[in-house]
Amino acid sequence: MSYLPTEQDLTTQKFDVVEFLQTEEEMQFYLAEMLEEGTPDEIIQALNDIARARGIAQLAKDTGLGRESLYKTLSQGSKPRFETILSIIRALGMQLSTVPKQEVRIA
Repeated sequence: MSYLPTEQDLTTQKFDVVEFLQTEEEMQFYLAEMLEEGTPDEIIQALNDIARARGIAQLAKDTGLGRESLYKTLSQGSKPRFETILSIIRALGMQLSTVPKQEVRIA
């Protein structure tokens, strides 16, 4: 006789990508993927995740923004100015660059 767990037996944990952003390389890859494939809101969320992984207080200091201002800038639904985004990316030790978009060709 096999035992099937009931709903009371199961526990779930809220997923937080920050737990998986341990290295600079992981953070850079994550942001690069969001810049390539994500929506503007997903890009802001990625910056929020990276900021939390690095430490909001230090990022606020590095950008010259107050902590509350930084939280507001990186909150869901915000529409930050491009110069603010650049400031955050640079303070994270990253930069934006462009490459030609690769088209998928079907033979």
